[in-house]
Amino acid sequence: MSEPAVFVTGATGIVGGAVVRHLLNRDVPVIAAVRSVTDTAMLPAGAVARQFDFDSTPAELTQALVGVDRLFLMRPPPIENVACYLFPLIDAAQKAQIRQIVFLSLQGVQSNRKTPHHAGEKYLRQQNVPYTFLRPNFFMQNLSTTYAQRIRDQSEIFVPAGRSRTAFVDARDIGRVAARVFTEPGHLRKAYTLSGEQSLSYSNIADIMTDVLARPIRYSRPTEAEYLAQLAAEGHPTAYIDVQKMIYRVVRWNISAFPNRTIRKLTGMPATTFREFAHDSRTTWQ
Repeated sequence: MSEPAVFVTGATGIVGGAVVRHLLNRDVPVIAAVRSVTDTAMLPAGAVARQFDFDSTPAELTQALVGVDRLFLMRPPPIENVACYLFPLIDAAQKAQIRQIVFLSLQGVQSNRKTPHHAGEKYLRQQNVPYTFLRPNFFMQNLSTTYAQRIRDQSEIFVPAGRSRTAFVDARDIGRVAARVFTEPGHLRKAYTLSGEQSLSYSNIADIMTDVLARPIRYSRPTEAEYLAQLAAEGHPTAYIDVQKMIYRVVRWNISAFPNRTIRKLTGMPATTFREFAHDSRTTWQ
């Protein structure tokens, strides 16, 4: 690999995988972080796998970045202590003179100081890193992963969103955006809020899924207490339940309701609609 590559963390996940695919589509060399050599099979052809763990020594972090000049950085969901696990990689990237770090952040992070994403953005600024922040809205893929089993088995969307609306974003579009900001000028020290171009209630979502799946899907509008009790009954840890509580309070305040055309502006293509996503993902719920 003669040309410097982009090092992609989370490369086997929904967002990281989309970043890898779209970079490869633009003929950009990719080094994909994997926790185990067995994960290599999950990567698309053309990506170079490199074993990596956030819990690495400084020397190991330096070695991970050999041949790299850009970094896609995302926080694994289990990691809360970003100072311990993300900051050392940022420091290693600085020493390696990485010319851009694209950080997968969170919509509204600038006013939500308790999130690990806020701490990540703050540190990148403090260290004068050549960053680009991507701040996505709720992923459409939450419905095809976290909530898929209940939709498939009980034909029910069970989240405490009330009558609020959300401008959902397709994680594949985040991959398109990341590939553009890595390969085109003008994106250093910029922050982009990424929303879909439609603002939908969960009742709207249920109607679209009903149409696509040709069977009734209902949104049951559980209360916060009912939803949190269900999570506890499923054995989720307290920290996870607390995060879910915060997330859906933000949703009910309609902070996530506002669509925008940032994806269209950055990529030249409109954001994926929920109907398109539902059609592509329909086997998940069948």
